[in-house]
Amino acid sequence: MPPESHLLRDITVLLFAVAAGLTLSGIIANIYRIFARKPQGRGETILYYGVMVIAGASVLLENATRTYRKKDCSAPAYGFAIALVGYWCFIMGLFILALALAI
Repeated sequence: MPPESHLLRDITVLLFAVAAGLTLSGIIANIYRIFARKPQGRGETILYYGVMVIAGASVLLENATRTYRKKDCSAPAYGFAIALVGYWCFIMGLFILALALAI
């Protein structure tokens, strides 16, 4: 195999991992929004933070986009939020891919 094909494969895995992570984050965030209410009490707060470990990327992207469109945040701050969401989704996507390969 030529070295260029390895690069394309790696880029494909990178993009697939980011897409899988963002998809998982969005699904969990929307399910939580449907069934949950504002956390009241210690147990619900712990559950909220546990859900936000996975759903937080989607929530951060939504909030950053909303504030950027309202001109309440700068372009570098929005870019940083996008980069953070991309990395967060990449890590979750790698976890999904590792689980898929283990099965």
